[in-house]
Amino acid sequence: MSPRAVSSLEPGSSLEPRRKPLESGSPLEHRRKAVCVALSGGADSLALTAAAVRAGLAVTALVVDHGLQEGSAAVAAAAAECARGLGARAQVLTVEVDGPGGLEAAARAARYAALDSARDGRPVLLGHTLDDQAETVLLGLGRGSGARSLAGMAAWSDPWGRPLLGIRRAQTHRACADWGLSVWDDPHNSDPRFTRVRLRHEVLPLLDDVLGGGVPEALGRTADQLRADAEALESFAAELLARARTAGGISVRELAGAPTAVRTRALRSWLTESGAVEPSARLVAQIDALVSDWRGQGPVAIGGDDAARLVVTRRAAMLTVRRDPR
Repeated sequence: MSPRAVSSLEPGSSLEPRRKPLESGSPLEHRRKAVCVALSGGADSLALTAAAVRAGLAVTALVVDHGLQEGSAAVAAAAAECARGLGARAQVLTVEVDGPGGLEAAARAARYAALDSARDGRPVLLGHTLDDQAETVLLGLGRGSGARSLAGMAAWSDPWGRPLLGIRRAQTHRACADWGLSVWDDPHNSDPRFTRVRLRHEVLPLLDDVLGGGVPEALGRTADQLRADAEALESFAAELLARARTAGGISVRELAGAPTAVRTRALRSWLTESGAVEPSARLVAQIDALVSDWRGQGPVAIGGDDAARLVVTRRAAMLTVRRDPR
């Protein structure tokens, strides 16, 4: 379901929403247009909350308090009160940020877990804009990521909807100003310790200047094209993996004849379901070599626990996973 079926926002009129019929079978149709909006109090999520209410949706604003800044509880309470003033319901969700991967990754994981727990079957609208999409694509490029990462954020990925992906951040600020809404500026959004902040304030403006403008839009188009390609390849990979499955593992013969882009995606899915946690490109390449460059290699470790390690072996034209005691 497209997020524009949730709340179609007209970029040319300061995000003034225009009503559009719900798509048949959509989550909103069954919940009488009930949605949640992830609200931080910033311009993007605040404009989205206001537009969703004006579009006639039954909106519940979910405000996540990460507790990472002094006074965060007061900021969350103010955002919730603002949402109520717009005609939405509001709920503050307090989380503890202590997961792996650094502060940004841990906060993101805690936030999404809280939103998913509180949504009660409803879709959740997120205030990501075209600028956020451009930053995501650039991050993926800088890290040498694959097509799935470079495809950026999807406009709709159940239960998450992003109706503002085609809208610039400046438009949400103008919308809030036009509607008389008080915006909270998160200090983290201007803190150069964070890579995304430097991309936003240094790299993207420079690229826009050097290339004569239109860089965020171009990166957004790139993400759309790569997402379509990635979805097709993943569909082919799922079909390949289904054909390759055997009672004890997966068939090398079935995998060997497939294009590399399809085969490696099938192997990544198989590794994940076999117990590998976010298998890296290097690990997938090692497993793929057991199929495409067989020279009698030994077992390849893919993870495990304190008691045993998981390894992939090739035997009798089949890849299998076994547990080796430590």
